[in-house]
This record gives sequence, C-alpha cells and structure tokens, in this order.
Amino acid sequence: MRGAAKTVLMLATMALLISEPMFARQAPPAGQGKLVVYGDVVNFMRRPGFPGNCALQSRFKRGETVGFRMTAIDPETGEREPSAQFVVHLTFNGQTQELKMRYRATAKEPERQFWVAGWLVPKDAPTGIVRYTVTATDKNGRAGEYKPFVVDDSQVTVVE
Repeated sequence: MRGAAKTVLMLATMALLISEPMFARQAPPAGQGKLVVYGDVVNFMRRPGFPGNCALQSRFKRGETVGFRMTAIDPETGEREPSAQFVVHLTFNGQTQELKMRYRATAKEPERQFWVAGWLVPKDAPTGIVRYTVTATDKNGRAGEYKPFVVDDSQVTVVE
C-alpha cells in the first residue's frame, strides 16, 4: 500500500505541475503585450521559379539579394497580426540602413502571409558579417523585435 500511496501522490503532483501553467498564464489585455516577431533570411534571385530562389542562406556574394521574410504574432490570440509594420535595421559598412518590409500575400497568392524586404549586396561591399535586427509595430502600439542568434557562422555574411 505504501508504494501505491507514493504513486498516487506522484501522479497528483504531476497533474498539478502540468495544469498549473494553464491557470497561471493569462493572455494580456487587448492591445497589450509584445508582438512575437520571427522569420528567416533567404536568397531572392528576383526570378520566381528559378532554382535556388527563396532558399535559406546566410552567405551572399556581391550582386545577390538578401531576402528577409518575417511575421508577427499577436500575443493575445496566437494568430498572425495583419496590421504589423516591419523595418529591417541593417548595419553595413559602418552605417545603419532601414528597409521597410511589404506584405507578400496577393489576390493571386493569398497563402503568402508574411512580410518581405530585399537588400542587394553592393558591388563594392567588403567581405564580412552584416548585422541586422527587425522591428514590428501594430495598430495597437505593440512592438516586437527579431534578433538573429549571435553566432558568427550563422550571420548574414558577404563572401567572395
């Protein structure tokens, strides 16, 4: 019986641990909280259907286009926030450039529910890491920021 009591106690404790977060976490009031911003970096070859277009990539040669694809999630609903406005903040050659992103979905391609921006690597770009972050704000004044992992091997890098 002693082993059975321990089992019951252990199961009851596990049930509390599993259910507790559901009760403790509540969605922020409408229009509050931070947007969850995430995305990736790809090669924009400017030719849809061309092999390699939109392939995940972090190494770019001069003349190639770095493609930023992002989305923002409403912390209240867990759904994509359609009113979000995005800006890529790109630090390159000692200066920060801001690239406004546009919503990608169209009547012809409604499934593309994300935002995009492209940065053409200049012909005279020095080789090395290009740092960037992406910020988003929505109609309720909420904001969020995406920062890539700080691991040099995975950063956007201009190569020969």
